[in-house]
Amino acid sequence: MPKPSVQWCKKLVDEDALASACPVQPLKLTGFSPFSRRFLLFAIDALLLPLAVWLSFWLRLAHPLHSNFVAAGSWLLLAVLLFGLPLYALTGQYKGLTRYVGSAALYRLAGRNGLLVLLLASVGVILRLPMPPRSSWMLLWLLLTGFTGAVRFTLRDVLLNLRSTQHKQQLRVAIYGAGEAGAQLAASLRLAGNHRIVTFLDDNPGYWSRSINGVAIRPPQALIELESLIDQVLLAIPSLPRSERRHIVDRFQSLGIPVLQVPSVDDLTSGRARIDALRPIVIEDLLGRDEVPPDPHLLGPGIRDSVVCVTGAGGSIGSELCRQILALSPARLILLERSEPALYAIEQELRSLVPDGVVLQPVLGSATDPQLLQSLFVDQLVQLVFHAAAYKHVPLVEANPLAGMANNVCSTDQVCRAAVANGVGQVVLISTDKAVRPTNVMGASKRLAELVVQAHAAEVTSTRLSMVRFGNVLGSSGSVVPLFRRQIAAGGPITLTHPEIIRYFMTIPEAATLVLQSSVLAQGGDVFLLDMGEPVRIKALAEQMVRLSGLSLRDAANPDGDIEIICTGLRPGEKLYEELLIDAESQPTVHPLIYRAEEQSLPPEQLWPRLCALESAMAAQDVEAALALLGELVPEWRSSSA
Repeated sequence: MPKPSVQWCKKLVDEDALASACPVQPLKLTGFSPFSRRFLLFAIDALLLPLAVWLSFWLRLAHPLHSNFVAAGSWLLLAVLLFGLPLYALTGQYKGLTRYVGSAALYRLAGRNGLLVLLLASVGVILRLPMPPRSSWMLLWLLLTGFTGAVRFTLRDVLLNLRSTQHKQQLRVAIYGAGEAGAQLAASLRLAGNHRIVTFLDDNPGYWSRSINGVAIRPPQALIELESLIDQVLLAIPSLPRSERRHIVDRFQSLGIPVLQVPSVDDLTSGRARIDALRPIVIEDLLGRDEVPPDPHLLGPGIRDSVVCVTGAGGSIGSELCRQILALSPARLILLERSEPALYAIEQELRSLVPDGVVLQPVLGSATDPQLLQSLFVDQLVQLVFHAAAYKHVPLVEANPLAGMANNVCSTDQVCRAAVANGVGQVVLISTDKAVRPTNVMGASKRLAELVVQAHAAEVTSTRLSMVRFGNVLGSSGSVVPLFRRQIAAGGPITLTHPEIIRYFMTIPEAATLVLQSSVLAQGGDVFLLDMGEPVRIKALAEQMVRLSGLSLRDAANPDGDIEIICTGLRPGEKLYEELLIDAESQPTVHPLIYRAEEQSLPPEQLWPRLCALESAMAAQDVEAALALLGELVPEWRSSSA
């Protein structure tokens, strides 16, 4: 988005100064007291009622002084005032806010005027007064409704125009989407008065050359001609797929026009947001694939009416699992989290979402504590565990390998042992694509955690143990998206490790939904892989985020840009690209985005002694010995590092 010029800013200052110095102010009907506004409407109706009676005779009899008018009109002119004005007042005609008059108000006016006509006709019949022609009654009803309705709609438009003129710097906008959401947005913006709708844009040729309340509907290509007349584009299609939204945003960004969007369908239908609660488009709205509806046969079974425990409940994946599990109505949801601030935050959020009959239980503690897990699983009769607790920041785990191995490996072993010993029905490990041919300690520790789950699964059948492996998720604490967002807010630069680095991205809600569905497919020892969609070049992602922020890139072609991207080099253990398989081939499941892999594992009799030795090395704080054992257990880590 181009910055305002100095001359433009000076012009605004001069105009504001001139306006403040001018002693003459326009008449503001909105400044009238409520009594004055009601009296004005009352006086107008007092003039319109007799006028409608006279016109009904004149249109019917074609002569203003016809004998029938002299006879019947003499009492009708008085009666319409005596009965009409009190009837209007008693039925609430003067209580409504004129600026919000709509079609419902017109229907009520028609009903009131119909009642008034019936009342006048009844009085004439009962008192045997001279009566007008029968068709005059219908004319009278039409005229009364037309006059009173026209006055109110005219006043409404005058008030709205006066309100809009108070906003000297109205934003000139184009609304993309001429459907119901677009029409509702236009109505809301018109009432607010701080936007001027220049045009509607829509891809549907059937809408072109038509209009909504006098505003023309044009094809999106027409925006090129109107570029200088548009300050913003408002995207008013709540259910728009990501792929189409991405295409639309790219089109308008090339013109340098910022794009805002209406809230999502869920926010609108739940009442969390209004149609005019416009917000900027963020990168999460563009990345990832179009939503795939969950399979109702896979989402819910095993969770509904069960006792579910989520370890790492305060993390990005763990917290989203908790939100979605809670919506499936478990009997009890246990939040196990070692970070007090994270546990407090997720508990406070979930308290407002707890369905009737569901118990929410926060537990402050570590998944590496065997006594805590033992008492928790026994006392609460836990039936299903989602093990999401992990250290996942590659540089931090690389610098603190013992802590990373303790949290990622030992916690997995302790959760599996406690679950098997206490009859827990199922354990699902949340793994990562960095466990595949790992090049860092974090990835190697997660691969070892997978081997631990597979070894336990080989020994028991009473507890179903499985794991779900997927890549980066948008917005997680380890994602580049929050980092880039903070760097852009600070004015840059954006630090990128390598210009060719590629990652797969999935939204956190989609990842959690697929994890929950994969749990139903588990048979024991399964390695589930999630379809991560199309790969994303991180440099292109950073550039897109800069443009979405309304800023420009600073590079050799544009040295005066706002944000610079600096490449710092790959970090220790970082890959250019990630993968989900080691040496197996994936097999499809009943869900199109979930695959099953049968990968090699270590027999329990070989794994357990080495795992005990690893735990001893960690207890002795022997980093060299611990890393050597990790390399033996995950040999592809050493070969990748070499």
